[in-house]
Amino acid sequence: MKETYLEPAGRLEVYERCDILVVGSGAAGHSAAVAAARAGCKNIVLMERYGYSGGDVTGGYVIMVPDLSWYEKSFVRGLQEEWFTRLGSIPQAVRAPGLADIGSQDPVLVDAWSAIHDCVSRSEPKRLVRAVYFEPNQLKIEMDKMLREHEQAIRVLYHCWGAKPILEGDTVRGVIFESKEGRKAVLAKVVIDATGDGDIFAQTGTPYSSLADGGTRSSTTALVWRIGGINWDQFEQWKRTRPQAAAALRERLSAVAGFRCLPLPTNQNDMCWVNNWHPAMDCTRIADQTKTEMDTRATMRQVLAYLKEAVPMAFRDAFLYDIAPQLGTRCSRRLKGEYVMTANDFAFATKHDDVIAWHSTICQINDCGPVEIPYRCILPQKVEGLLCPGRHLSADDVAIDWLNLIPQCVGTGQAAGVAAAVAVADGTTVREVDIRKVQDILCGQDVPLPRNAKTDPSYTACCEAHEYGLYTDLAKQARAAAEGKGEDLNQYRQW
Repeated sequence: MKETYLEPAGRLEVYERCDILVVGSGAAGHSAAVAAARAGCKNIVLMERYGYSGGDVTGGYVIMVPDLSWYEKSFVRGLQEEWFTRLGSIPQAVRAPGLADIGSQDPVLVDAWSAIHDCVSRSEPKRLVRAVYFEPNQLKIEMDKMLREHEQAIRVLYHCWGAKPILEGDTVRGVIFESKEGRKAVLAKVVIDATGDGDIFAQTGTPYSSLADGGTRSSTTALVWRIGGINWDQFEQWKRTRPQAAAALRERLSAVAGFRCLPLPTNQNDMCWVNNWHPAMDCTRIADQTKTEMDTRATMRQVLAYLKEAVPMAFRDAFLYDIAPQLGTRCSRRLKGEYVMTANDFAFATKHDDVIAWHSTICQINDCGPVEIPYRCILPQKVEGLLCPGRHLSADDVAIDWLNLIPQCVGTGQAAGVAAAVAVADGTTVREVDIRKVQDILCGQDVPLPRNAKTDPSYTACCEAHEYGLYTDLAKQARAAAEGKGEDLNQYRQW
């Protein structure tokens, strides 16, 4: 038995009352607040434990957003594409194939962009993909600007950690938070848990799963760091002319670090970021969080020294530029919502009447084609007054690997904000919200949705022309497995 301490009861100050409380201002939470304001809500509180928005994007230095397009269509739009439209006018803030070029098979452009990871399709014929590299500090500034544009509707509480839900029966009525001012409460008609780790929903009694399966990307943590003074073009030239040495370098870097790590491009040719993957780590556990950060920092000098020695033409003048201010998190608690997404949603191109995001993703089953994400994936069971968008959305331990990236956080967050705004305006619950109205507003916010009159029919035509990506051998194997005619689907976890 663990030793316990009985905390005395006490009265807490109600710091704010609002219509919508968003806990966490990462990609999902920031999008939820902005979308709710644009949908007409005038009384929103956005609570964030750090002093900036963006979460893993700006604080964890996840500085590349992949697979925003499929063939010639830009499927992931809305607030996600707005980030890059806004940053586009800032010198060197963004590096990506332009929207006018996506889907291009021009061999010269394909060759040029092949040096930048994920900007070219994995499948044949090779074509340009909208994958965006950006400067995280510029995005921090821009995300603040987006909130200030709605300052009459959104009250931002930075440096406030949402700690505990306030429950009245099975309904969430607000959240208790901690800050330098002490422990206080915010009361709300709708609460949006956008913490990424389910910090709020995990305390409500709604079902959820723990850490994803240990063999997946999602079961790893990271501490990202950046190296300046390099020449990425020369590094790519070295890799192309020395493929065996390049393969050996990948293995050697992991040996030097003691865990898998890899230099990746950034928005600037003279800088790269070093991503890393610490296996079987849970980003909600104190020991795992601490070990990830300390182990990564302990090996940065050795990794940098090895790169300088191994590839001097590109890294001779390299130096440690900076270290991400927060832990890189991928998955921990996962909601078991009213619908749980699985690999079958990708293998069968499942259609959902309550679709809130129609995203191209990193999944190889359907050749990174668009998949429909339903509203029920952010709707918890047995609990009222709560929505749960972001990387802890409802998906099994296979599908979560393709659904907990930045675009899906932005997309489900934007949808949660609109749904909360509609529910408040109509005087309904988020469970009974008019989903057709939500979908129409989302389309008006530049979010393509299938079977919606406001969506350009060329999107559906693109999917039909390319069979929703179900032409791959993996899709055929997955469908056979799901129908009991093939091997167990679990063997394909590494897709």
